[in-house]
Amino acid sequence: MTKTGAAKTPRKKSAAKARKPANSVALKGTVSKAKRKAELRHVPWNSVEVEALNPLLGRHFVVGQSIMLARVLLKKGCIVPEHSHPNEQLTFILEGALKFWIDGKIIVVHAGEVLTIPPNMPHKAEALEDTVDFDVFSPPRADWMSGTDAYLR
Repeated sequence: MTKTGAAKTPRKKSAAKARKPANSVALKGTVSKAKRKAELRHVPWNSVEVEALNPLLGRHFVVGQSIMLARVLLKKGCIVPEHSHPNEQLTFILEGALKFWIDGKIIVVHAGEVLTIPPNMPHKAEALEDTVDFDVFSPPRADWMSGTDAYLR
């Protein structure tokens, strides 16, 4: 019963929660079962080596207990193939623009804009110009930490 005395109507599960990853694009090993320790750190980006994944894509990241921040450097024309992961993702474009194919839509995210990507939602991206992108993942991407993210290499 609510405060007004009316009975609550059961809520239906949202389509996003019911959505399962597409088998052809779902990535395994993206969530670590290991518990990380929370700690205070100050990390200048220039102290974290940029990992060259391919000639058009580089990244470096910092990992906390239950969150990861990645700085992703994409050259114009770089394609991030369609994939999905159980990690929630926030993408902030600092410079440039990324074109996403996601949830049956094409979304262009420009400098100063943010895209939220729910867990298990297949997505693909293309750099429309040289782009600096910050991605936040929760939980941290175990496949990125272990280097088992072959879809990017």
